[in-house]
Amino acid sequence: MRQHPLVTGEIYHIFNKSIAGFTIFNTNWEYQRILTTVRYYMIGKHSSCLARFLELNETNNSDINIVLGDYLRQKAKIVDIIAYCIMPTHIHLIFKQLEDNGISRSVNNILNSYTRYFNTKHKRKGPLWESRFKSKLVENEEQLLHLSRYIHLNPVTAFLVDKPELWRYSSYREYLGIEETPRYCHFNSHINVLPGNYKKFTEDRISYQRELTRIKDLFIE
Repeated sequence: MRQHPLVTGEIYHIFNKSIAGFTIFNTNWEYQRILTTVRYYMIGKHSSCLARFLELNETNNSDINIVLGDYLRQKAKIVDIIAYCIMPTHIHLIFKQLEDNGISRSVNNILNSYTRYFNTKHKRKGPLWESRFKSKLVENEEQLLHLSRYIHLNPVTAFLVDKPELWRYSSYREYLGIEETPRYCHFNSHINVLPGNYKKFTEDRISYQRELTRIKDLFIE
């Protein structure tokens, strides 16, 4: 049991990483799979596991994003997604809990579902994630704003891309209003900032965040 139970109505930064820094997102398909998994397990009650849901709808030659969107609209959510960033070895999620135990149920389903998918695909066995997921309460809008910037800059800090909008596996493009469907996040009622201002707020921090990471790495080494 968690030392501090997650409270319904509150927002949390959720983080987990792979065992020993193992790369668990190698291809666009794997990134898309974890994003679909996150979206699917926003709700609490399902007619089937995600693998079965996808199998049924692939058989019907359906556009999975449209089918999944229609399916989710008929169900009660247990979490809202405020922001996310998927990195090669770890994930950042900002979730608002809508129902008691909602975040734990959602995140455990996400992690377990992706583990089964990855292990089957790569013919491996055993755990994929380093530990139980970590959570940190987001206490106010200012903290949420800075946290969203931090996770959106992760791919830039890691020198995977030069600009955060070039990383297709985060919610940054949604924040700028340029993301194509499907849309994952419900952030407008929590972060009150115009897209252009948010872009400047985020990208003005690139050099500083890269330098902080470089200094941290020097001390760790």
